[in-house]
Amino acid sequence: MDIKTASSLHRLRLISAPEAVSFVLLIIASVLKRTTDFNAVPALGMIHGILFIIYVLFWLDAWNRTKWEFKTAALYFVLSVVPLGGFVAERKLKRAADDEVIAARARREGTVETA
Repeated sequence: MDIKTASSLHRLRLISAPEAVSFVLLIIASVLKRTTDFNAVPALGMIHGILFIIYVLFWLDAWNRTKWEFKTAALYFVLSVVPLGGFVAERKLKRAADDEVIAARARREGTVETA
């Protein structure tokens, strides 16, 4: 994996958790708006919207660089629109990055044949 691909996956991973938190906070704010006089929906909606747009841009960049299958790319997109899905995406991306580091070390040490 080249540095640009690794960077695009890292950016996607970094934005996943804040996007998920903003989504959950927006849902809570929506409930509070309807049950109390507290209305943080406009501010949280804008924050979540910006984070979601950034997530989609990073997702497109990662998809383009990694050449994911459609199924994998769709999974990461669906995780962005499911509450708490960003945390799942972050965990999956971290696991994939760790696996890639292990594979790269094994190739460098000559313990694994490269195809």
